[in-house]
Amino acid sequence: MKYNGKTLDEVLENAAKEEYVAKEELVYTVLSQEEDNVEIEVYSIVDVIEYAQFYLHDAIEALGIDCKVNPSISDDIIHLKIDSDHNSVLIGKNGNTLQALNEMTRIAVSNHFKHRYRILLDINGYKGDKYDRLSKMAKRIAHEVQKTHQTATLDPMPADERRVIHNCLTNMPHIKTESTGFGKTRQIQIIYVD
Repeated sequence: MKYNGKTLDEVLENAAKEEYVAKEELVYTVLSQEEDNVEIEVYSIVDVIEYAQFYLHDAIEALGIDCKVNPSISDDIIHLKIDSDHNSVLIGKNGNTLQALNEMTRIAVSNHFKHRYRILLDINGYKGDKYDRLSKMAKRIAHEVQKTHQTATLDPMPADERRVIHNCLTNMPHIKTESTGFGKTRQIQIIYVD
């Protein structure tokens, strides 16, 4: 939706009223800004989800793989579920291809809308199963840390998987978790506390 006004602040105020959101929550692009006329285009979360869905679909089809992409949103995370006859190819070894597709889609959406969104791709429940395995592993290691009082450092993993472990161990007595490192080497430490 496009909005015009004399100043950027005025246009944002009007757009916020029309879109029924706080001014700070608007996602917009300035189309033109002259001395006494500003035009912006405001995007809704539906626009963002559609863009992500079509971007991912086109990227996978460019690989010669037919697929369907089903979007949803929960807890401010855009979920894109992929349905294809080539699931193992799209998941890749240890989920690396799926993670790369996830990162590529997230960057494309962030660049297009000039706003950061959390996006999570899944194929036939692969991520859900992996999160369950990670939670069980984290609890087992945390129990060992409780007994030995020795800090355990896990292998590097993506942000969504680290988040699962942090959430899983949040209320465990005498245990805290910290992420250390940078980029692809970022990992979790499970630490005993009195």
